[in-house]
Amino acid sequence: MSAPTQNPNLAALAAAGVSVWLDDLSRSRLTTGNLAELIATRSVVGITTNPTIFQKALAEGHLYDQQIAELARRGADAQAAIRTATTDDVRNACDVLVRQWEASDGVDGRVSIEVDPRLAHETDQTVAQAVELWKIVDRPNLFIKIPA
Repeated sequence: MSAPTQNPNLAALAAAGVSVWLDDLSRSRLTTGNLAELIATRSVVGITTNPTIFQKALAEGHLYDQQIAELARRGADAQAAIRTATTDDVRNACDVLVRQWEASDGVDGRVSIEVDPRLAHETDQTVAQAVELWKIVDRPNLFIKIPA
């Protein structure tokens, strides 16, 4: 099997110093190998997420159903179940991008997760949630976004 071919336009952007980020993450991208394919063929070196992206991912398909049902059986409320599912996806995406992170000395290969935007005017709670997300995901290439 031959190596995947990079999109020449995106490869040229990457060669010029542009970091190509994907503005979408879902369990489907992770389990089907689509994310790895985008890295190999579309010069993707980062992923950004936000609550809207995850809302769409959770609403489509059935890849989250089993995990959410198991968390519900264990007594997790909706917010805790969503937090677990999304941090699991971000952790797994960090693992997929770790080679890009290592090869770039930490410049690329990052995956973002966003602090709850409803905390925008609550500095102490924002900091606490950022620390909590960092500990939950537990990957050096995690990127915490603070909405303003």
